[in-house]
Amino acid sequence: MRVLADGQPLAEGDVFGGPIVLRVEVEDATGERHQCMLSSRSLRPVTGDHVVWRPATPSSQPLLLSVEERRNALIRPNARGKIEVLAANITQVVIVVAPSPEPDPFIVDRYIAAAEFMTADAAIVCNKRDLIGTEGFEFDAELDVFAALGYPTLLTSAVGHEGLGELRDLLQSHTSILVGQSGTGKSSLLNALLPDLDLATQSVSASLGEGRHTTTASTLYHLDNGGRIIDSPGVRDYAPGQALDGQVQQGFVEIEAASQRCRFHNCVHMKEPGCAVIEAVTAQTISPRRYESYRRLLRLGRDLSRQY
Repeated sequence: MRVLADGQPLAEGDVFGGPIVLRVEVEDATGERHQCMLSSRSLRPVTGDHVVWRPATPSSQPLLLSVEERRNALIRPNARGKIEVLAANITQVVIVVAPSPEPDPFIVDRYIAAAEFMTADAAIVCNKRDLIGTEGFEFDAELDVFAALGYPTLLTSAVGHEGLGELRDLLQSHTSILVGQSGTGKSSLLNALLPDLDLATQSVSASLGEGRHTTTASTLYHLDNGGRIIDSPGVRDYAPGQALDGQVQQGFVEIEAASQRCRFHNCVHMKEPGCAVIEAVTAQTISPRRYESYRRLLRLGRDLSRQY
């Protein structure tokens, strides 16, 4: 057991919910949760962080003292270009899509790239499977592309309780974060997996074709099979943090593999001669749409670097 110089015992735990003002909710080894004050304004704990904290005493509140080194973190730039950490110590990124709102393949590609940057697994869950065939759903071909690249793809229905067994198996023994556009049913899936939660859900706006944000901060939940789920706020768009040109291809496994055959070791696969990636795209052994996502993410990273 760690102790302070004055002999007060310290405890270790995980951040259960994101910070509110100068407080954060910490879960101890027994599963009990504590509202901890932050010992310093410089501390920036996020859901999933491992922390050291001091339990309450008769004269003081629980106090978070430090954040342990992170294995990884899911990040994105905020409106000012500063890096925002969404969650930490993740082993799997689960991207939730649905027939409504219409999936944006570029957002899915960017979440997969973020998972690859973090050396975390990635999977795609298509929720609201009961609407497939009634909403003009045309994402099936994209799911086939992701599956061919080795990313698990599941069809679920939170309302019909379909595919939940497979989803539980996917989440087992992982610390997973559920991400995706607003309105895809992330909270509904969590309610189906953990009925006692009773999280707020929101239907998709008919006028906007978008969901409303019903989760406002990342929160961690436990499954009875050992899995842990971090529910993140829905997004209308997402981009990982800045990456150097040579790093972007690491987010696209098929481009990373083909790049080993390029004539030049510093090829960025835009218009260089002898580029094996461009040859594979022309032959359609690499998805042209995925390649376009790579190009867009490369340009986005360059734009962020110039601005900030």
